[in-house]
Amino acid sequence: MSRTLVVRCFAGAFLLMGAWVAYTQNQGKQAPQLKLNKIKEDLYEIEGDGGNVAVYLTNEGVIMVDDKYEQDYDEIMKDVKSVTNLPVRYILSTHYHADHSGGNTRFAGQTEIVSTLNAHNNIVNHVQSNAPNDMVAARVTFTTQSDIFLGGKHVQAKYYGRGHTNGDAVIYFPDLKLVHTGDLMTMGPNGNPGSPLIDYPGGGSVVEWTKTLDEVAKLDFDTVIPGHGPVSKKADIASYRANVEKLRNRAQSLIRQGKSQDEVGKVMTAEFNWQPGSLNMQWSLPGMMTELKK
Repeated sequence: MSRTLVVRCFAGAFLLMGAWVAYTQNQGKQAPQLKLNKIKEDLYEIEGDGGNVAVYLTNEGVIMVDDKYEQDYDEIMKDVKSVTNLPVRYILSTHYHADHSGGNTRFAGQTEIVSTLNAHNNIVNHVQSNAPNDMVAARVTFTTQSDIFLGGKHVQAKYYGRGHTNGDAVIYFPDLKLVHTGDLMTMGPNGNPGSPLIDYPGGGSVVEWTKTLDEVAKLDFDTVIPGHGPVSKKADIASYRANVEKLRNRAQSLIRQGKSQDEVGKVMTAEFNWQPGSLNMQWSLPGMMTELKK
């Protein structure tokens, strides 16, 4: 085995790196209670504090999707050990944001971490030698698809294109007809589609996002674990896609009318809940203005 690549990422990458901001804000805080939910046979979800985690049990160990923040490691392992005595063998990272992959730091050396090549590079390319926090990039990467076979079970990590970032993996459990979308799809607590967050510094694209979701929808599944929010159905992919398209079309119309960034931002606040000072305003809005002017 090659050595795990550990990179020290500057958590204060300020407005350009909303994930690092969120990561910094959560350091030193007591991890909130997480909740383990059984979704399908041998498949569990851990919700709370950061992105949703999937836990897939096999007779040779656990395949896990994402690992939240570093501070959540003990609670995650407590939940895993409540359903199996076997180790976590693989972690499939949906993307590089620290609320989904911050726990890599604790799992490194005992678990194989897999991500898209772009997600790996999004960590490496933002290295600062004086960083106060460690982040761990996957040592196994893929550009189109990676297949994991463990204990007679099969999981596919797929890359379809840009959206939330340029390295979003969709994790497909064909035998269970289930996908974990990471933040390519998020849901609000009331079950409505979440507001799209486009990480332009991380290669995201509001234009390509809908195309990526179209590819996801071609898979054979009935259940979705979104990046955030309650477990959903396949039809919710279409609802979320429509929300992304609605946001994009509205912004594009305003730009064609000659509206300024501030004016577009006010409409995004009123119609899409992009709050002043939020990460949407800090790095989604400027990038979207540039992309939609092309």
